[in-house]
Amino acid sequence: MTDLDRHVRQPGRDKLVKQVRAKINELGVEYIYFQFISVTGRVVGKGIPTDHWERTCEKGFQLVYGATANLFVDRHGDYIGYGPEAKELVGIPDPETFCQLPWDKKVARVFVTCFRNREERDNPGAHLTSDCRGNLRIHAQEFKKKHGYQLRVGTEPEMMWLTKNEDGSPTGKGFSKPYCYHIDQFESLRPVFMQVFKYARAMGFDMIQGDHEDAPGQLELNWMYDDVLRNADRLSTYRQICAQVAREFNLIACFMTKPFMGVSASGCHTNMSLWKGGKDVFHPEIAGEGELPGMPGNFMYKEGGKNTFMPDPSIDEKMPGPIGLQSIGGVIKHLPALTSIGSSTVNSYRRLWDTGFWAPIFADWGYQNRTCALRVSAPGRFEYRSVDSMVNPYLMGSALLKAMGDGIDNNLDAGEPEERNIYAAMEAGKQVKKLPMSLGEALNELENDEVIKSSMPNEMYK
Repeated sequence: MTDLDRHVRQPGRDKLVKQVRAKINELGVEYIYFQFISVTGRVVGKGIPTDHWERTCEKGFQLVYGATANLFVDRHGDYIGYGPEAKELVGIPDPETFCQLPWDKKVARVFVTCFRNREERDNPGAHLTSDCRGNLRIHAQEFKKKHGYQLRVGTEPEMMWLTKNEDGSPTGKGFSKPYCYHIDQFESLRPVFMQVFKYARAMGFDMIQGDHEDAPGQLELNWMYDDVLRNADRLSTYRQICAQVAREFNLIACFMTKPFMGVSASGCHTNMSLWKGGKDVFHPEIAGEGELPGMPGNFMYKEGGKNTFMPDPSIDEKMPGPIGLQSIGGVIKHLPALTSIGSSTVNSYRRLWDTGFWAPIFADWGYQNRTCALRVSAPGRFEYRSVDSMVNPYLMGSALLKAMGDGIDNNLDAGEPEERNIYAAMEAGKQVKKLPMSLGEALNELENDEVIKSSMPNEMYK
């Protein structure tokens, strides 16, 4: 059997397919977006009428391999990744991700896993290695099998709401003034963020907090942390939600890292912890009363178990446990290559150069120390700060798993936490390595880091 066959025939999938059909009929859904994620984090795919749900679940749909690289060309005019001669991938839906779109209830979405074409001469029906979402699932399963731990992640997606001219072009201005945590400026965007909040809950987001950040029109809305793959799916969905709300309010939902100099950029700090045990808990109350607008998997959160990053009070009340320290050691070792994934565009490095706005540019860690690339943000979790709003969370999740796995395998030393402002520590004589300060430099670091490259197997790295 091929990877594709095994995926279609995995135990319990037939039952899920039938449950989705019942949900389609119950909700009156007529059309479905079958979607996956490109290398830059774009949501891509096809739309198919619900009449063809069962056939698509069995046979899948076809789309050019180059869709995984946005069908973009490089500076020489050559298609990135795949040329026009390449075969077509097969997208197979993951029924547990089926969810109605709250802004048009006749439409739903479902994530898919991508495979090589059944007619390929080499490895027909194999997992498509340029499917970053599929890769993350595989890497998380391998990590759990080898180490016994599950990665749980919470992301902090900053973005900006910008205004438009009458012709639809950007004015170059944010909707509100650049006053951090200012409730009056937050209030000015209340109709916008409340609509985001409404749509997000309908799609399974347990929204927990939000605020106005430092830049014009800049908001950060947060939801509960969860399994690394489900959290990545929610971040991709969040971008879709913001794009829809922008259409409704005649605004631009801007996830560009640093559209304005002289004010803060948009980051996407990634909080993580490794857990042993725990279980999926269903939270239908998130969606409110009435019929559940999607499959229960959208409303699941991983809860319970043992957090291996928690300090051992008998040793040190602040210091993370051994697994946490080894994981920090792995991430610190691989920070230069990780920067190419967390800061993935040329524009990303405007954030790192404009250092007056707390951008993390030094490969060190500490407690609540925002001048370091890594900080223990609360007991039991650490925050990777060198990640911005353009990040592909699936590539980032896979890379972090590989970095932490290297730390655990080789008992890598995290070093002592830095409690001083890193600039003051350097003035006092501390030697600290700077992160790459351009995309080209970061890509050179990636090329020389076999551990992080392994998170992008075969065609994915190309």
